[in-house]
Amino acid sequence: MSTVKRKHVDVAVALHWEGNGAPRVTAKGRGETAAHILQLAQQHDIPVEHERELVELLVLVDLDREIPQSLYVAVAEIIAFAYSLKGKLPPVP
Repeated sequence: MSTVKRKHVDVAVALHWEGNGAPRVTAKGRGETAAHILQLAQQHDIPVEHERELVELLVLVDLDREIPQSLYVAVAEIIAFAYSLKGKLPPVP
């Protein structure tokens, strides 16, 4: 998941990746919706990354759509980071 946080969360995007294809945008929103996305991530022990520029690009992707190829490297770095926090390796396709 990726979020931007200042005094409060103003925009958040949740991603899901099953190991095949590109990650998909599964939730996104601003204001209260963004805060709720972040709260759910925390409740479910989902790693959160704060990269404002990336989130502003991801929020433009339609829900349940794969991220664009231009964002693969940036999102892959976040996914690798999330797996390392959990002490796991990403699935091998």
